[in-house]
Amino acid sequence: MPQASTAPRTRWTNWAGNQSAHPAKVVTPGTAEELAKEILRAADQGRTVKAVGSGHSFTSIAAPGDGVLVRPYAMTAVREIDRAAGTITVEAGLPLARLNRVLAAAGLSLANMGDIEVQTVAGATSTGTHGTGRDSGSLAAQIRALEIVLADGSVQRCSATENPRLFQGARLGLGSLGVITALTLAVEPVFLLTAHEQPMRFDEVLGRLDDLTAVNEHFEFYWFPHTDRCSTKRNNRSQGPAAPLPRFKEWLEDDFLSNTVWEGACRIGRRFPATVPSIASFASRAWSERTFTDTAYKVFTSPRKVRFVEMEYAVPREAVAEVLRELRAMIERSDWRISFPVEVRFAPADDLWLSTAQGRDTAYIAVHLYRGTAEQGYFTEVEKLMTAHRGRPHWGKLHTRDAGYLAEVYPRFAEFTALRDELDPGRVFGNDYLRRVLGA
Repeated sequence: MPQASTAPRTRWTNWAGNQSAHPAKVVTPGTAEELAKEILRAADQGRTVKAVGSGHSFTSIAAPGDGVLVRPYAMTAVREIDRAAGTITVEAGLPLARLNRVLAAAGLSLANMGDIEVQTVAGATSTGTHGTGRDSGSLAAQIRALEIVLADGSVQRCSATENPRLFQGARLGLGSLGVITALTLAVEPVFLLTAHEQPMRFDEVLGRLDDLTAVNEHFEFYWFPHTDRCSTKRNNRSQGPAAPLPRFKEWLEDDFLSNTVWEGACRIGRRFPATVPSIASFASRAWSERTFTDTAYKVFTSPRKVRFVEMEYAVPREAVAEVLRELRAMIERSDWRISFPVEVRFAPADDLWLSTAQGRDTAYIAVHLYRGTAEQGYFTEVEKLMTAHRGRPHWGKLHTRDAGYLAEVYPRFAEFTALRDELDPGRVFGNDYLRRVLGA
């Protein structure tokens, strides 16, 4: 009689190391048709299917459980660059870093992006990854068409004019409607950004916030808890010439200080919490004023090697100053020792059903903890503050909200869940996280 296999299952973990799973099977399809066969096979076996990119979500949104894990590594082709339409069509597994370089070589660029580029295109868009911008929104808002494999094995293409309802939901679909295999993104001629980074006091930033966000195309800032100091960043388009940072200075400030030295400081703070306020004071002074001009993606992104866990909430733009003052007061009256700065970014309203900026101009407030640091109620209390202001949690970052709460803060929530019921009634693409945030 044949013996049951005792080979250990593959263990999947995310980038931060706070989520893991042991899928029954790992597949790497090379085409949408191969993927469709795997989805139908899994459904016949009663298994779920989850596509996993670079694992940069802190939630379990992509966790495959004991189902089938789809790796997108064989679907990374650039299918078409359409200069007349101003678009590029790429396969879902293409990392943003490679996309940026393909675009630059073709004299093209995305309008906006987040501050890291290691994610896959589909993973970044499906979780609502965003940067900061006065006029330009998230990566998902830049999608013009997509190809997706549904639970019934059909390969569907959709856009604003072809299957528009599917397009409206799938642009930012949390992986709950199907597995995206290709995306068409809006692009434009390559451009330069001039970055101006400047230290500023907390009260000065909040006092000037309306002006800073109105005058600058891309404004963000970091506030260092236990201090009154912020690091502000203003990125605006430039006619040039390019004036990038010297290579040594770039390595020293953006890699060595921001990663190697910061990693050591975080370890000290985790081991000796009483040192954190002194570390924060030092860190807030370590990044001095500087200005440089470079290709857009090189300004938008920077290496992030220090591992952490993160919670981020989107609050109405008009509430951000009040929320930040409440957050500062909460930290000051607590016993917490917070080594990571609080990150604040902005986005215009958009029309995506599950976008954190859906229907309202938005400010994003992100809080972080170095990996292994005891939470001690920090995220719990921050979440209470954010939800008191009708905050919407970033889908890929830690939160405890459920479908009941989310239905109250997303006007189109019921339309999305109805679409999901139609496309995946058997929940082939479900997992514990999606059951919590979208309902059973």
